[in-house]
Amino acid sequence: MMPLLDLMSLILMLSRLEVTEAALMQHSRPGATAPGDIIIGGLFPIHETVKNYTDLYSISPPQHPNCSRFYTRGLTQALAMIHAVEMANRSPMLTSLNITLGYRLHDTCYDVTTALRAVQDFTQSFLACDSPTRFSEPPKPTMAVIGTSSSEISIAVARELNLLLIPQISYASTAAILSDKSRFPAFMRTVPNDQHQTRAMVKLLQDRSWNWVGIIVTDGDYGRSAMESFVSQAVQEGICVAFKEVLPDSLTDQEKLNLSINRTVNTIVNNPKVKVVVSFAKSAQMKMIFLGLNGKVSNKRVWVASDNWSTAKGILKEVNLKDIGDVLGFTFKSGNVSVFAQYLMDLRRDSEDEINSFLKEFIRQPNVGNITVAVNELLKHFVSDMVFSIQLAVGALAKAVAELCVKQQCKNQTAVQPWELLAQLRKVTIEKEGVMYNFDSNGDINLGYDVSIWQETENEVYQADKIAEYDLFHANFTYTKKDQYAFENVISKCSNSCEPGEFKKTADGQHTCCYECSKCPENQYSNRTDMGQCYMCDKDKEWSDSGSSRCNSKTQEYFEWNCGFAIVLLTLAALGIVFLFLISALFIWQRNSPVVKAAGGPLCHLILVSLLGSFVSVVFFVGEPSDMTCKVRQVIFGLSFTLCVSCILVKSLKILLAFQMNLELKELLWKLYKPYVIVCVCTAVQVIICTLWLILCSPFKDKVPQSKSNLMECNEGSDVAFGVMLGYIVLLALVCFTFAYIGRKLPQKYNDSKFITFGMLIYLMAWVLFIPVHLTTSGKYVPAVEMVVILISNYGILSCHFLPKCYVILFKKEHNTRDAFLKNVYEYARKSAENIRSLSETEPESKTNSSVYTISNPQLVSPLENNSAQKPHFKVYDAKDELMLGMSATI
Repeated sequence: MMPLLDLMSLILMLSRLEVTEAALMQHSRPGATAPGDIIIGGLFPIHETVKNYTDLYSISPPQHPNCSRFYTRGLTQALAMIHAVEMANRSPMLTSLNITLGYRLHDTCYDVTTALRAVQDFTQSFLACDSPTRFSEPPKPTMAVIGTSSSEISIAVARELNLLLIPQISYASTAAILSDKSRFPAFMRTVPNDQHQTRAMVKLLQDRSWNWVGIIVTDGDYGRSAMESFVSQAVQEGICVAFKEVLPDSLTDQEKLNLSINRTVNTIVNNPKVKVVVSFAKSAQMKMIFLGLNGKVSNKRVWVASDNWSTAKGILKEVNLKDIGDVLGFTFKSGNVSVFAQYLMDLRRDSEDEINSFLKEFIRQPNVGNITVAVNELLKHFVSDMVFSIQLAVGALAKAVAELCVKQQCKNQTAVQPWELLAQLRKVTIEKEGVMYNFDSNGDINLGYDVSIWQETENEVYQADKIAEYDLFHANFTYTKKDQYAFENVISKCSNSCEPGEFKKTADGQHTCCYECSKCPENQYSNRTDMGQCYMCDKDKEWSDSGSSRCNSKTQEYFEWNCGFAIVLLTLAALGIVFLFLISALFIWQRNSPVVKAAGGPLCHLILVSLLGSFVSVVFFVGEPSDMTCKVRQVIFGLSFTLCVSCILVKSLKILLAFQMNLELKELLWKLYKPYVIVCVCTAVQVIICTLWLILCSPFKDKVPQSKSNLMECNEGSDVAFGVMLGYIVLLALVCFTFAYIGRKLPQKYNDSKFITFGMLIYLMAWVLFIPVHLTTSGKYVPAVEMVVILISNYGILSCHFLPKCYVILFKKEHNTRDAFLKNVYEYARKSAENIRSLSETEPESKTNSSVYTISNPQLVSPLENNSAQKPHFKVYDAKDELMLGMSATI
């Protein structure tokens, strides 16, 4: 039995794996592909956000998210990679080796989950190669990945690619953490990390004597790391940070984003002495901030823009630059990208079949419409430093592939492994316009920075020529423009008032500037200006976010009635109760039929009543718990299911006594066989267990404090008592299972043993799974776990014990007759006698003695009245086992 179950489990697991793999393949289709001997993956933000996420509680395979807000700059980045690959394929270093590069490009939608789904497309080819039986023609493996622009996404992607040491080269991810090769050994980039950028920003502030500034970042590893690096370096140089605003990383939750933007705008407005704001936020968030500030700011400010948005000129379309102030943008050093501009212009001549899906979608945008307009928009939005970084990344890969393929054959897709390409990349040197570039020990190419100032003419914002260059190795600026700009006269000093939600914190050390305003930590608040400390919230009843001016009351969290999962479970419980009543009515109507009598007669109705109690107990697991519901729900289930299993135990014992028992032992057990006494005794033991549990350590309502809510749950009082209550039922179920398994080969008409075996097996498997899940699950859905197991157990018994009999009563009426039952018993007895007689003839007669097996009591096995005086009696002998087997069947 167990090997069969293992095989079934394996088949089920494999089928689920196939469905999951199929789903991942379906929803990880690249937007642009090209064949080649070496495949390069690409991750680009073609859209800015994901509109709808997959239902967290769905058990179906994940669906492709609905990406929205087409991002033109992301498309230019993808086209830059396509163009760079085409240029590399035409270069002598690859053509001489007859090697080509192919690509598979995916849209990340600026979303971590979407990017990770795309990574599945890159890594599944390696799994396909390892499992040739699963794919007739496995795809070529992706040997390297270019992208992404977001550090937050790159960190998540790098963790996945590290598993196979697939090299990843980012063209814009600057988080300092990615330089840690012990954590990200396969990550490389063609831009410097944020440690250099924040150091350059602090140097710029120091040169201008700006010592009272604010900082805005986007939440996540990138923003947090940049803020930490900037603040630590600024404090060392005597620069105070007036405020630090953290915006949500996701652009999907518009309400949360608006609240954060409004809070940021209010913070800026309420700090009029802060004339300089450093921002590591996203371009879309800065656009919203500028819109919010429009008309509210009396004095202009200087905005120090990170590479994250320093080239996003389109964010000022709806506001005037003169109303915002001056924007100083940090960009990566670039080279000549005129060839790519020509490539974009040549797209006008491409046919529709030659255009990839990304570009086709762009053409379908409302403000585009045709390829000519599309190309003009792309020429407006492409950023030279990004394009140059992508060209460097592709160039490095092409050079590494060429150097690797000189040493070994690259036509065979298994000849080159990703880690070999990674090792070659670390040593590669790229030449661009006479300048040599190579990766340092951290996998970075440190190009340096250009500083440019935004200017506006005829209502169009454009980025002027650079005004300074920053040398990473000497940590200083070389100013290329000596013109006098308005920002050079800006004064930004410290000592602003701390607003509610902040407190004054005096900085230690010689480079202090009065005091800085720090946000109150979580669960603390300040409700007045210039407070020296924050007040604590009552953690049992209140909570507050970082920087709060008041405490919020905690909400109560529990498994609500209106929760979709709860509604499904309650519906299943209600359907189960309806089935119980229908089955009970059917059995009452057919109470004198052989099937009902063979099923146990009155015991069947007792089982149905117990299942009714078990279904009803499910209701007490939903809603806000109370001391009473916590006590009632377990007791009702424990008693009702014990009664159910006890009745089934009597049925299994009854079948065993009728067909498969030694005569002497059978006579003893027959004297003890009192069905209702057995049921009462078994149930009474559970009553005692539950009573002791309720008296000594009763379940009670418990409150578990969480960050913003209190989880209302039932504490079982004693886990031991809870385990004993469940363990007792399991013990009874094991006994039933054993008895039923022994009698599994009995006559078909009487053979409830198979159904009892499956019913008990379903119950045991459900509760065996319940134990680890219950112990490892926390939160408001813990009651749902037990509800699911109870419903599985109830439906298992309902299906195995009653549905087959209902089927016979309703659709196989010819089997529900006295003659059909008698014929089945007679055939069973005749075959058993013949088998035993044949065995006895092959053994010496001296061994044919001992005990007798009998079916002498027809009431145990037959729905018919006992009329033994009118029915024949059969006896057979088993000489092989030295046992005398007697089978008396009343026919």
